[in-house]
This record gives sequence, structure tokens and C-alpha cells, in this order.
Amino acid sequence: MIATPTANIERERLLQLAEEYRERGYEVSFHPNLEDLPDFLKTYRPDMIVRLGEESVVIAVKSRSSLNSSSTQYLRNLAQAVAENPGWRFELVMTNPEDAVYFPKAEGSLQEDEIESGLQVARQLVAQQHLESALLYSWSLVEATLRIVAKNEELSLPRLEPLYLVKKLATEGLISQSEYQLLMNMLSLRNAIAHGFKTTQLTQNSVCELIEIAEELLESLHTGEATA
Repeated sequence: MIATPTANIERERLLQLAEEYRERGYEVSFHPNLEDLPDFLKTYRPDMIVRLGEESVVIAVKSRSSLNSSSTQYLRNLAQAVAENPGWRFELVMTNPEDAVYFPKAEGSLQEDEIESGLQVARQLVAQQHLESALLYSWSLVEATLRIVAKNEELSLPRLEPLYLVKKLATEGLISQSEYQLLMNMLSLRNAIAHGFKTTQLTQNSVCELIEIAEELLESLHTGEATA
């Protein structure tokens, strides 16, 4: 059977993710066999599972062209099954050629003062219980902050995808392990919401913690102290 262009793209992205996780010390398992899956995953076929210590991550890579009502329901059920098991989290990675990091209408990244003002707005959204809006907006501010931190440290960023950005700063010791873990969890939630999936895992406290990370990173730019 000849692989479709979409399938090839998804596989290439999966291989990239595997390498990034290996660099951070994770054990990587591609398309694990049924006997290697825990009971709650035996009715699913994860693209990849990575493990490090007590953390296990179930990863699915999809392109918009490969999503339909059936696959969307499958992913929703898989995410729910993973969420019900402590120590496990679900990561949905969307990949498309047209989604390459190129912003023809962008007029430059947000600056520090704009991010700080935006974080205040995000806190207001949290206070008003608009958690999904607060998360999507807060995440955009976090991404802008991470780019500023990377630029300040003169890091080379061949890619600007948020997943790569978070892992790069963690590898360089610019964010702590606890911050990395929170950012990865919130990125999974952000992806789910941004692509039209429901989630019951979003809390007021988690969004506030995300906002605090951005605030602390901005503060570290002026103190010269790493957060890790």
C-alpha cells in the first residue's frame, strides 16, 4: 500500500517529535503493540508513547485533511481515556504544509509592554470564568514571551512551532522542569480547544499558573536570573 502525501507528512512530524523527546531522555515507542499497552489503551492504536520516570505521554499526529467526524470522535475518546489515568497525558500535534510558520499578515512579534498589558486582560478573562478564551489568549502571550527569551539568549530557532519552542528553552535550561511540564500540559489543552475539541481539564488555577510563567519569564529578562 502506497502511503499518501498526508501520511508521509504525519510520519515525518512523528519522527521529529521522537527525536526531540529522545534528546530530553524519554523512552520512545512507535505504534506500540497491543501487549505493550496498559488496559485503558488496548482499544486504541496510539501513534507513539514516550516515557520518562513517572510521566507517560500518548501522542497523536494529525493533519486537518485527515480529520473527519470519526477520527475526531476517536481522538476525543482517546484524550478522555488518558486524562482519567494519573501520570499520563495526551498530546495532539497538528501538522500541515500550509501550517508552516509563516505569517504574511503579521507585523512583528508582541513586545514586553504589550505582553504585560495582555496578561492583565487574560487575568480578567479568568476572573470572569472565560477560561477557554483566557487560555488561548494567554498561550499567545506565552509564545511571544518565549521568543523574546530565546532572542535575549541569542538562541538559534530554525522553527517557531510552540512545541519546538518549549522544548528548546527547556533543553537550554531557560525554563524549569516544572514549568516545562505545565507548558506541555497547557499546550495540549490549547491545541484541543483551538481545533474544536472539548476538554474538562481546564481550570482557573491552571490558566493562572500559565500567566504566572509568562510574568516570571519577563521579570527574569531584567534580573538576569534563569528560572530553571
